[in-house]
Amino acid sequence: MKACIRDAAVVMAAVSTAVALTACGGAGNDSDGGTPEIGLLLPAATTERWEAQDRPLFEKKVQELCDDCTVEHANAENAVAVQRQQMDSMITKGVDAIVLVAVDARSLGAAVRKADEAGIPVIAYDRLAEGPVSGYVSFDGEEVGRQQGRALVNAMGDRVPGGQIVMMNGDPSDPNTAAFKRGALSELEGKVKIGKAYDTHQWRTETANMNMSNAISALGADNIDGVYAANDGLAAGSISALKANKVNPLPPVTGQDAELGALRRLVAGDQYMTVYKPFGPEASAGAEMAVAAARGESLDRVAKSTVKTSGGDTVPAVLLTPVSVTVGTIKDTLVKNRVYTVQQICTPQLEAACKRAGLT
Repeated sequence: MKACIRDAAVVMAAVSTAVALTACGGAGNDSDGGTPEIGLLLPAATTERWEAQDRPLFEKKVQELCDDCTVEHANAENAVAVQRQQMDSMITKGVDAIVLVAVDARSLGAAVRKADEAGIPVIAYDRLAEGPVSGYVSFDGEEVGRQQGRALVNAMGDRVPGGQIVMMNGDPSDPNTAAFKRGALSELEGKVKIGKAYDTHQWRTETANMNMSNAISALGADNIDGVYAANDGLAAGSISALKANKVNPLPPVTGQDAELGALRRLVAGDQYMTVYKPFGPEASAGAEMAVAAARGESLDRVAKSTVKTSGGDTVPAVLLTPVSVTVGTIKDTLVKNRVYTVQQICTPQLEAACKRAGLT
């Protein structure tokens, strides 16, 4: 019906009401006999998971659920204005549902409202966008932070209590950042001293590198006992700065997303842990929600939980459980689940370290 209304509005502008109503007789979403179209809007390529994991897994699951569905994909490359334009384009094309990973949850609220007014349901994926979203798929953000904080305390050992850490938090415009931070602080406060804390706009690795260099200058290279890095990109930037400043041995550094580079750093001993968020279940749930929404079906059969949006509305949600990974558990998690092979992780330079880690 929504597609019919949009098409009618376009035709009416040029001809008459009667012609318009005739023109839209068989158009619309799957229930009208048309081909369902789903828009997938990703935020950036700086975090490798979006294009390497989420997108192909999402598209594959959509095709399994709906062989005549089409997925139109766009990547905003960390630009809010670009993502707004991409939302406008999806609305103009009249897609039947939009799956959105917002670059900036607050700034995309108006675009979400515009989609809602056009009758297009928006599924917030991984990040809870503002505005009238129809559903939400993500991991328990506070549990991610708790796992990171707990692992960091364990790795610091006898430097707790009282050891000094640097907190490299994520992008403040990403609502997940606050959840990660709350979870981490619930494990860290009262046990360690937070010497420096930084927000990292757009989750940029180079910004984390610069901030860590500043932290070393302010605190001293020998006075950093641990680093809370909210994701693997921030861990990479932090570790690079520590190495450039001749910090040896490296303090334990956390991460998130189980990127291939992070696993190699775990094997090498440069990064202590990462958080594996199984992309398959998240992409699968997102695809199930998107197909149901595109067909005009209830999301309650997919979503067993609910969340409250910033506007106070309660929407169906799928909240998944993350997995903490250290070098000793790579084989039983990411390799076992076929996310990566041992050959992918174990470069020639890491051959000896891989053998010590049981990755053979």
